[in-house]
Amino acid sequence: MKKTRPRQSLATDVIHAGQVPDPTTGAIMPPIYATSTYVQPALGKFTGYDYARTINPTRSALERNIAALEGGTRAFAFASGMAGITTIMALLAAGDHVVVSHNVYGGTYRLFEQVLRNLGLDFTWVDTSDLRNIRTAIRGSTRMLYIETPTNPILTLTDIRGASLIARHHRLILVVDNTFMTPVFQRPMELGADIVVHSTTKYLNGHSDSLGGAVVVRGQEHADRLAFIQNSIGAVMSPFEAWLVLRGIKTLVLRMERHDRSGRKLADYLAGHRKVRRVYYPGLPGNPQRALARRQMSGYGGMISFDLVGYARAKRFLDRLRLCALAESLGGVETLISHPATMTHSSVPEPERARLGITPGLVRLSVGIENVEDLITDLERGLAAI
Repeated sequence: MKKTRPRQSLATDVIHAGQVPDPTTGAIMPPIYATSTYVQPALGKFTGYDYARTINPTRSALERNIAALEGGTRAFAFASGMAGITTIMALLAAGDHVVVSHNVYGGTYRLFEQVLRNLGLDFTWVDTSDLRNIRTAIRGSTRMLYIETPTNPILTLTDIRGASLIARHHRLILVVDNTFMTPVFQRPMELGADIVVHSTTKYLNGHSDSLGGAVVVRGQEHADRLAFIQNSIGAVMSPFEAWLVLRGIKTLVLRMERHDRSGRKLADYLAGHRKVRRVYYPGLPGNPQRALARRQMSGYGGMISFDLVGYARAKRFLDRLRLCALAESLGGVETLISHPATMTHSSVPEPERARLGITPGLVRLSVGIENVEDLITDLERGLAAI
């Protein structure tokens, strides 16, 4: 019987999986292969490399690494997270129906409602935290269930295992956006997901210096189809961006542990502050989904949202901050803070934002890896202004 190598821990895989020293020089980091084409040794002799849109060694190293981290058959690296999501949706055809978590990243909402709906796809937005809503929304034309968990920015959870059982029963493709948790804290494929999507711009890269996306698939059929679609569309990550993400992933476990530890402290601080009306964070003792979080996640992460009651109060708070940077994006080593209603989710119609709880006073915090007491001091400075 052939002996199989025991599975390494994630802390080891983030550094080594999918990568080997360069055979020519021994370079421990995969080189940046800045080439658009490859010389063929002779007519009819194929080396495995032909054109950079189709394959690039640096990008391939990153794809092998991310596939190993998520436990998938294959991964694909894209020019952005939205490029990855667009390619996933190209698995469908006009007339197909998708059930979607009603609180997702604003760019996903914009893509689905203002681009893909015009091309013949149909979407139903439901609160997927209640599995009954998923069952009710499924039609004969439904082909996909697309969930974000935790959601952006309200941090609502969906039971991935329960959703996967529904998807399997109805022969749906289950897609899970795992950007917020990363494979360090959540492994959707082990819970039944067919496809996992990431914005690598966020935690995987972790340094706010790279734009990209990744899609990981479980089955070979989806792997083959996505490879064809990605090559046809050309939505690929550049070699330099792939190198940056590979570099960032090497410290992913360490960074996520720090994000999580500081996130818990800041959530507790905000929850106890009299000027904060409500805090959204799965790890708070009073969160009704905390039991689900403990079942399907091994950490709570560094994303926190909180309501300061009104735009004017939120603006005074944000204007006084000095350490927390007012900026789009999340998942960097530096703490980033944003106002979803006017920034990340401005493309979502106001009535829909109100229904979801994305109020004018809502603030989203991406906790960095700075000293947590310094972060509390900065938040106190802002809260003192209201």
